[in-house]
Amino acid sequence: MPARALMFQGTGSDVGKSTLVAGLCRLAVRRNLKVAPFKPQNMSNNAAACLDGGEIGRAQALQARACHLEPEVDFNPVLLKPQSDSTAQVVVHGRVLDTLSASAYMNDRRQHLMQAVTDSFHRLSEQYDLILVEGAGSAAEINLRERDIANMGFAQRLNVPVCLIGDIDRGGVIASLVGTKAVISASDASLISSFIINRFRGDPRLFDEGVTAIEQLTQWPCRGVVPWLPSALKLPQEDAVILEQGNTDAAKTDAMIRIAVPMLSRIANFDDMDPLRLEPNVELGFVPPGKPIPRDIDAIILPGTKSAMGDLAFLRAQGWDHDIISFARAGGRVTGVCGGYQLLGKAIHDPQGIDGAPGSADALGLLDIDTFMHPEKQTRKVSGHCPRSHCQLSGYEIHVGTSTGPDTRTPMTVLADHPDGATSHNGQIEGTYLHGIFGNDDYRAWWLNGLKSGSAGALNYDATVERELDKLADGLEAALDVDALFADARVTQ
Repeated sequence: MPARALMFQGTGSDVGKSTLVAGLCRLAVRRNLKVAPFKPQNMSNNAAACLDGGEIGRAQALQARACHLEPEVDFNPVLLKPQSDSTAQVVVHGRVLDTLSASAYMNDRRQHLMQAVTDSFHRLSEQYDLILVEGAGSAAEINLRERDIANMGFAQRLNVPVCLIGDIDRGGVIASLVGTKAVISASDASLISSFIINRFRGDPRLFDEGVTAIEQLTQWPCRGVVPWLPSALKLPQEDAVILEQGNTDAAKTDAMIRIAVPMLSRIANFDDMDPLRLEPNVELGFVPPGKPIPRDIDAIILPGTKSAMGDLAFLRAQGWDHDIISFARAGGRVTGVCGGYQLLGKAIHDPQGIDGAPGSADALGLLDIDTFMHPEKQTRKVSGHCPRSHCQLSGYEIHVGTSTGPDTRTPMTVLADHPDGATSHNGQIEGTYLHGIFGNDDYRAWWLNGLKSGSAGALNYDATVERELDKLADGLEAALDVDALFADARVTQ
C-alpha cells in the first residue's frame, strides 16, 4: 500500500518547519512507523553528502537522522544553491544540472522539474508508511503559484493534506494564518487540514482565545501550540537567517576559548561550527558584515562558501583580509574549511567561470597553495585521520576545485585514498576540504587543547544531537495532538 503523506507549510520563511518535521519524524519512529522526510525543492548552501555521491539539503539529512535513515537524494530531489545575487546552481537528484539566473529558473525551468519531484515522491511512497513533507518559504506566495513545485503546487499535484505553521514569536500570527486563507485560492485552502502555532513564550493557555479566533475565521482545527524549545537551537541549522539573528547562545563571558567566524556572503555548511558552539568552554561568534574581526580571540575559522571568488572580494570589502592577516602574523591560529581553505591560499584560478565570472584573483597568501576550479564536483562521504593528532576522522566533501602547492606536502588530514588540505610551516595556518571535521570528538578536543590546555570539554557531539532530537520530540509530544495530526495524513494520488 502506498504511504500516507502530510505536508507542513509555513505562513513565511523561518517559522520552524524543518525543526518541527525533524521532531515529528522522531515521534513517528517511536510509533513504529516506517517514516521518511521529503522536501520537493530546497534553497540552501548547507548541504549533506549521500552515500551514492549525491547531495541534499542539510535539514533533510537531519530529518533522515531523526528517522534513523541515511540521507538519500529522493528526500530532496531539487536543491538550489545560491551562487550570486542573481544565479543559483540547480541540483536535481543530487547532481548538478545547471547554473541559472533566477528569472530563467522561475520562468523556464522550474515547472519542468515537477516530474523529478513526483518521481522521487512515488519511489518513497512505495517504501514507507508515512512521508512527512516540508514546504519552502510561504504558502501565500501567490505571485509564484502558477509554476510552484515547492508548496501548494506540489500539494495539489499529489493531493497531499497540509498543516500550516505560524510563528508567534515574530508577531502577527493571527493575521498571518487568517491572511494566508484570504489570499490563496479556495482549492488550495481546502487542502489545509490544520494549523500549528510555533515558538510560544510563556503559558500557552494565554493564547486560547487567539486559537479560537483563528479556528473560527479559517475553519481549520489547531493541532497545538508549541512552546519555545531550547533543543531546537542545539540542532544543526540550515538557513543562514539564524546567523543574521546573532549568536543563539548568550555570550559565555567566562569562556576559555573565543573563536571568530566571518559571515561570508555565500557562507555554506556553517553547521561545521555546531560542535564548537556546543563546547562548554568555547564562545563562538559569527562576525557580521560591517564589523571588524575582534582582536581578543584565540582562533579564526574561515567557513565554506558557495562562491570562493565572490567571497574573496566580499571579505576584502569588509576589511577582514587585514584583520585575518594581522592575526596570523601575530601567531594566531587560522583554519579554513572547504571554500575557506581556498581563500587562505596564494591565488584562485577559474578560467571557465565555474565559480562565477571567469578569471583569477590573489587570495590571502597565508598558505603556499593555488586553487584551480574545474567542472567536476566532488561529493562523497569520507574517512581518514589527522597526521598531527593521529585522530581518526569522518565527514564529507562537497566542493569544486583542486588545491596544489608546497604546503600540501604537510596535509591537514589524510583521507582514505589521498592527502587532503595543507598546513603552514609553523602549523598555525591550516585548511581542509573535509566538512564535519569538528564533529569528531577526539580531534576537536586535540584542536581546542592546542589553543589552550584544558579547554576541551567532554562533549560527545553525536550523542548530543540524538539527545536533542529526543528532547525535541518530547516537547512536541507534550504540545501537539500528535495522533490527530498523523491521522490527517492520507494516501496520495
